[in-house]
Amino acid sequence: MEHLVRNCFRTGGYVFAKKADNIARGHVISRIARLASNENPEPPSSAVIESGSNALRQANRYPDERVEILISALKKHYGDYAFVTGVGMDGVIETLIRTLVDPGEKVVISTPTFSFYALAAAAQGATVVSVPRNTDFSVDPRTMVAAGRDAKVMVLCSPNNPTGNATPVHVVEEILKAINGILFLDCAYVEFSDIDYLPLLKKYKNLVIGRTFSKVHSLAGLRIGYAFVPAWLQPYYIRAGTPFTVNSVSAVAAATALEDRDHAARYIAQVRRWRKRFAGEVKYPVMPSDANFVLVDVSPRTGDAMVADLAERGVIVRSCRSFSGLDDHYIRVSIGEDWENERFISMINSL
Repeated sequence: MEHLVRNCFRTGGYVFAKKADNIARGHVISRIARLASNENPEPPSSAVIESGSNALRQANRYPDERVEILISALKKHYGDYAFVTGVGMDGVIETLIRTLVDPGEKVVISTPTFSFYALAAAAQGATVVSVPRNTDFSVDPRTMVAAGRDAKVMVLCSPNNPTGNATPVHVVEEILKAINGILFLDCAYVEFSDIDYLPLLKKYKNLVIGRTFSKVHSLAGLRIGYAFVPAWLQPYYIRAGTPFTVNSVSAVAAATALEDRDHAARYIAQVRRWRKRFAGEVKYPVMPSDANFVLVDVSPRTGDAMVADLAERGVIVRSCRSFSGLDDHYIRVSIGEDWENERFISMINSL
């Protein structure tokens, strides 16, 4: 019966990082440095845990289909923007493409980048066009516009995963001025940078900015994504979305997390401090980063070989071989707890 499976799912798929438990069992290591998935190492605040626990008592009921508690919290935090939500950033991406793209229509993606953009577009039957970044991983707006002027959706991640660099506001604006479709700007890591794209929302009706609670707010396990959208798009997105996507526990926890600015500030400070230390102390070239991870060039070794060697020493990092368009001599390293970061520096410098 396998012939029934669509061609776009016969091979490929998202590549996950190695699991800490598997590494620990394989190498008899009791404490693993988990630096592969760009997670916040600090647990959610006590207020978030309490609010989520209280919401769990009413989990026998369907959640609010409009997620009003979270939408209201977002408006209070950011201002009077139009918001939509999803199950993680992935859910926002998938619903946005479902809302806008018919089979055969073009989706343009700046690469190398997060692989799910292309997976979601292919699942919708879109024609996916990759536009390679410059050798320094910057974005050439003219190249993007030339490829995507007639595209239904263009996707740009900033700060970019896995390269870590942010695209300047003026470059994003140059693209917005010249295209006819929607620009989806994935800002999952923007809190760790000094860049602010929100003023562009007041000027352009073809900009969608995606955000997540997985990183700075320590809620990766609850899968909560959201996006700033032009007001005209909001009702269509809601119509195309799967019913009851964001569950009631996640919605309450996320709304509470927005109020704890100190929690976010602590990790942002941690990230900024350790990015500098990685750049100054790791013996391999570390690419400049605006995110909560760094890209490390481990040539002449391959990314897979370095990942395997570090795993044997109790450090999990991400090989970048699965990122289309990126040479196989890079690893991606998240900013974790102090002891995790110290172990990474010590171990990679021994190889």
